[in-house]
Amino acid sequence: MTSKFDPIREVVRKIPPGRVATYGQVALLAGMPGAARMVGYALHSLPPDTDVPWHRVINSRGRISPLPDPLSREVQKQLLVSEGVVFGPLGSISLDRYLWSGA
Repeated sequence: MTSKFDPIREVVRKIPPGRVATYGQVALLAGMPGAARMVGYALHSLPPDTDVPWHRVINSRGRISPLPDPLSREVQKQLLVSEGVVFGPLGSISLDRYLWSGA
């Protein structure tokens, strides 16, 4: 069964370990410019056993976006750290260093 979220999920699957993409970047690469919120909805709707690396998508300020469940935020951070992503003292990620090119 196909979903309107399939193009988003396919883009997110391409983000390599140790790299991140922004919601807006994913939307653009999925052919949906300006649909950053839709990326959030697509990732939020993933089943728990997903193979989509949702944790690699962050906001345009290099931060993990607020999540309804604070535990999910910590899980996302730990998954990124386990891939070698370093967070600054204020909780942000250097987009200059970790942003995926999309290629």
